[in-house]
Amino acid sequence: MSTVKFIGLDVHKETIAVAVADDGRSGEIRFHGTILNTPEAIRRLVSRLATPDATLHFCYEAGGCGYGIHRQLLGMGMDCSVIAPSVIPRKPADRVKTDRRDAEMLARLLRSGELTAIWIPDPAHEAMRDLVRSRRQVRQDLVACRQMLLGFLLRHGRKFTGRTNWTKAHWRWLGSQAFEIPHQQFILGESIRRIEEAQQRCDRLDTMLMEALPRWSLAPVVKALQALRGVGPIVAITLAAEIGDLSRFETPKQLMGWLGLVPSEASSGTRTRRGAITKTGNRETRAMLVEAAWSYRLPAREERRYRARVEDLPEEIRAIAWKAQVRLCQRYRTLAASGKALPKVITAIARELVGFIWDIGRRVQPT
Repeated sequence: MSTVKFIGLDVHKETIAVAVADDGRSGEIRFHGTILNTPEAIRRLVSRLATPDATLHFCYEAGGCGYGIHRQLLGMGMDCSVIAPSVIPRKPADRVKTDRRDAEMLARLLRSGELTAIWIPDPAHEAMRDLVRSRRQVRQDLVACRQMLLGFLLRHGRKFTGRTNWTKAHWRWLGSQAFEIPHQQFILGESIRRIEEAQQRCDRLDTMLMEALPRWSLAPVVKALQALRGVGPIVAITLAAEIGDLSRFETPKQLMGWLGLVPSEASSGTRTRRGAITKTGNRETRAMLVEAAWSYRLPAREERRYRARVEDLPEEIRAIAWKAQVRLCQRYRTLAASGKALPKVITAIARELVGFIWDIGRRVQPT
């Protein structure tokens, strides 16, 4: 007679706490012990738990240790789920947290089917995601360096009178600044050098992204997403890298909820109360969608650069993109005219833009 065992793994950098739950509502939940977080120790654990008549189901929380354990267990023929920590059911009155209790909780919830597994990227997709996130971090460093230099100049009454910062005119103005005290002049030079180095790193990562894109399985999806207004190459690559397989969402509402762009709700009885968006999911992806939504405040049109970018795309994709332009531009004017706050209007446009992204994503097959 075959049996089923549910194994919860509380994974840390050096150790893994292991708990086993037997099948059935009244099945025993026991703490198996703590092992080292090494491939050999995991292999020995599987050999101890596996029997000819037992089926093993493993799970652990997504975290800094990545997907190595998941890939190793799959390679050994085991079933393994990586769980989203943000949606694990927790008791408000539970104030005791240990590795043993966490492992037992995972095993118990896995047996009851109350855990939500995340989508696992393959190694090539994970490498592309790492490249996107590295580029994002360097971009944030560049912005921080620029803000530090502008703040330093403002403290000393140096204000640029031009229209826009970081243009050629602004750089000429920076080069003309001089301080009487050598230490302040040194800070000015070091700040400019930091900005130039950060910009060079960002340019190198942009070049690497463009070089890696043709060999990526989601390259057709990235190219198709650029048919949408406000979605350039970097935005399209970020969306594809962070969201992954768009076909796993059965409806556009599921994708909207996954991105945290749907309103929160606290309704009870006859009272219905909706609040701000939930802001779950990937924050950077949501921010890029909001930035892309700003382009729909202008009338719908197809400029020459846009036509050159989408000329080799299927007519089906171009028709969806034009439909999105017409609808979202009109939607922006309608909501703005109704007196709604502009941030709410833009968020609503970003939410509807996700629906067109889902529609395009399910029509394009990865290579």
